[in-house]
Amino acid sequence: MIAETVCSAVSAAGLGIAIVTAYRKRYLAAVRVAAYSLVPIGLVMTGVVEWLADTAFSPTAWAGFGVLGLAWVLFMTTRAVERRRGGTRKERRAAARAADRPDTVAPAASAPSLGQGSRPATRPAPASRDDDFSDIEAILKKHGI
Repeated sequence: MIAETVCSAVSAAGLGIAIVTAYRKRYLAAVRVAAYSLVPIGLVMTGVVEWLADTAFSPTAWAGFGVLGLAWVLFMTTRAVERRRGGTRKERRAAARAADRPDTVAPAASAPSLGQGSRPATRPAPASRDDDFSDIEAILKKHGI
């Protein structure tokens, strides 16, 4: 009952402000203020205010919001753990089965990898210190330093 009275008073005050604004020849602003001031009385007429008042003072409703919050936290926690592990349980099982078979190829690989010992490993020749400094010198010369 009090909430409806307050909303009606707010709407009446807003419409009064809209009339004063229109009197000052600011019609666009007056219409906007009138629109905002009609929202509280519209909410009262639809029953939203009564529902909100009943919900705000109901311990059962607050317990329900708490349960919904707990469910949301649990859901988000499981999603975060799932992302860290690398997918769903089904995807992890498929990856484990694929890892057990040595003749499989990675999904993104273009050709099967060769086993060890098929070619001797070649190491690139170590770069000399002059090559490293020549790049730096070229950059400095480019900037005029």
